[in-house]
Amino acid sequence: MSKKLISVNVNGRPYEKAVEPRTLLIHFLREELNLTGPHIGCETSHCGACTVDIDGRSVKSCTHLAVQCDGSDVLTVEGLANKGVLHAVQEGFYKEHGLQCGFCTPGMLMRAYRFLQENPSPSESEIRMGMSGNLCRCTGYQNIVKAVQYAAKKLQETQTATA
Repeated sequence: MSKKLISVNVNGRPYEKAVEPRTLLIHFLREELNLTGPHIGCETSHCGACTVDIDGRSVKSCTHLAVQCDGSDVLTVEGLANKGVLHAVQEGFYKEHGLQCGFCTPGMLMRAYRFLQENPSPSESEIRMGMSGNLCRCTGYQNIVKAVQYAAKKLQETQTATA
């Protein structure tokens, strides 16, 4: 099978790579770019451990082809922090104990990041619905909800301070 050359920006860095048309984005990120934050979980898009942000949308990279990202901007969990400063969602998960084993955490962080861009002032039920495509087998979700609430508040405070 012949490879296809793709150009993609991942975490603000441009890449040009030849990939097989059947290469899944999760494998491209982990094996070609050595970005192992997104995890391989179910490989059926049910668990969300592989969630990344592509052109402003949450995408489960285990069922998305790398060639579909040609010309796109991809953000992984490795790209959330800015110059060593945690993003508000990362800080929220840390401060509110939004993780236990950590396997689902990269996908949760990426979905929370995009969700809060879509809905900056969510209610608890909106958070639960907005995060429902990402599964956690350890936490019972309460602290994940608290973490997203923490991040929403912090992001709002930051916007108010810069306005």
